[in-house]
Amino acid sequence: MAQNTPQSAELAQLLRTGPFHLALRSALTVRGLALTRVQHKLAQRGITIGVTSLSYWQQGARRPQRPESLRAVRALEEVLDLPAHSLHRLLVPEGSARPEAERPLARSYRSLVAPAAALQQLFAELETPVDGGLHTVGHHERVAIGPGRELLARESLQVVRAHRDGVDRYVAIHRGEAGCETSGVRVRAAENCRLGRVRGHSETGVVVAELLFDARLRAGDTHVFGYVFEDGSGAPSTEYLRGFTFAGGQYVLQVRFDEAALPVRCRRFAQTSAGAPRSGQQELTLSGRHRAVHLVEQGVRPGILGIAWDWG
Repeated sequence: MAQNTPQSAELAQLLRTGPFHLALRSALTVRGLALTRVQHKLAQRGITIGVTSLSYWQQGARRPQRPESLRAVRALEEVLDLPAHSLHRLLVPEGSARPEAERPLARSYRSLVAPAAALQQLFAELETPVDGGLHTVGHHERVAIGPGRELLARESLQVVRAHRDGVDRYVAIHRGEAGCETSGVRVRAAENCRLGRVRGHSETGVVVAELLFDARLRAGDTHVFGYVFEDGSGAPSTEYLRGFTFAGGQYVLQVRFDEAALPVRCRRFAQTSAGAPRSGQQELTLSGRHRAVHLVEQGVRPGILGIAWDWG
């Protein structure tokens, strides 16, 4: 790690933050060693391991967990001229007996979305796993409230990072107000994605939409894309909230009101789950010219963030 190059700087960062497989892959790249050569060097140290296993480790398809595998990781640090324990600690942090998960801290979506059964049904129709292999590192969302106090539309610009290989889509979720006509909700792919299948659950007003990427992401890759849900149906809106299953990343929410329907009070809030009491409430001042309020959260934690408002 003596050379000061972009590759070595990236390796130093990954050795601090992980995940393990990206740190290993970066170390192999910086050292310029083929897996067969690494296997040979490990054998010289009395460690027998297959090239296939090494390949799986650097791809994130498998994770060293057994004692003999962890011994091989310690030997890899020598072979790749890495600081002692630098790879090993990404698997077993100091004071921990279990390997650390490579994806960010997460919470079940069931605790964050009130109609969890409806959402589970829609995900099953799309044959989509609950963990789609992506977590958000940046999300800027703009919500428009119409002259009839209705939720007109919401526009998202989102930055995601893959925590496994082969991810090529994101499933966006929209929940309309009571009486929402899901068949009339329009979804548009704004940039860097294409619209796939769309499914709705009329009883709960939930709509899910596949947003397809043009390439499959590898673990650690990021992708920027935008999309829009256009609604306009349902009862008058009194709040907008978003649930976060993963920790980390920045979230910006802006709510803009039509000049014909301005609220008398706005406030931000947080919740640990859908049924939990609201905390962190803070009054927000409606800007006169732009008729909007916003919140910015730099380091999102699993839970719910939102803005509520009162009509006069």
